Amino acid sequence: MDLRPALLAVLLLATQPGVYANTPLHAAPAPMLASRASGDIDVASYLVSEKLDGVRARWDGRALWTRGGNRIDVPAGFTRDWPAQPMDGELWLGRGRFQEISDLVRALRRNDRAWRPVRFMAFDLPGDGSHFAKRTLRLQALVASAGSINLEHIPQRHLTSRALLDARLETVLAEGGEGLMLHHALAPYRAGRSDSLLKLKRGQDAEARVVGYRAGKGKYAGMVGALLVVDAHGRRFALGSGLRDRDRATPPAIGSTVTFRHDGLTAKGMPRFARYLRVRND
Repeated sequence: MDLRPALLAVLLLATQPGVYANTPLHAAPAPMLASRASGDIDVASYLVSEKLDGVRARWDGRALWTRGGNRIDVPAGFTRDWPAQPMDGELWLGRGRFQEISDLVRALRRNDRAWRPVRFMAFDLPGDGSHFAKRTLRLQALVASAGSINLEHIPQRHLTSRALLDARLETVLAEGGEGLMLHHALAPYRAGRSDSLLKLKRGQDAEARVVGYRAGKGKYAGMVGALLVVDAHGRRFALGSGLRDRDRATPPAIGSTVTFRHDGLTAKGMPRFARYLRVRND
């Protein structure tokens, strides 16, 4: 389906008075979760944005919460003048800085100075009953009217072909980004895993539970050389690639869940070129 006429209608509607009026404050529904993009995609039916490597967060009109439902302790003034309408987004420091923002969010003692460059990158209005193309226009207006240095919206693009989508993905990856998010322009906000919200990346992400450690050798002597993990399919393997020096010095706790990336499976059914990404933050 070619959504250009529908998107044009939304843009025209945005010029009408009252279209950006806030909805009454209420608790946001459970988060909408992305599915992996696969097969043929009707690219013109989606709005496309960069997939940010931040911490998913949800604004309920009064406070910020993690995806798992834990309140985030932010500095006084961080959310000043934010709209009363619930927003969905990512707490972000920049490309390749996930661990830093994850550490800030999970810290037992808040570091106000370290929070100064953090931005809440909003991408949706979970309490708004309209479709995504209209929600994203309303979100842009809400963010602009707030005038907060800590609040931004994630830009959305309307691409019309798979070639343009692939070119955009290559550009984002070359600049150090993670991938793309595709949100069906006419989809409502629905809690849970959704085929209307897709993530497009190179390689595949999966999760595994840490069950032990392999000692480091050489320059890693006295540190962890690899994590011993078990994934959801019961496959046990070592995860060393991707670990940074501070991960090796203070590794994820046994029993914690980590995210890793791989390039499919080997002939023996094991993750190919598995590399550590991060501890699951929720």
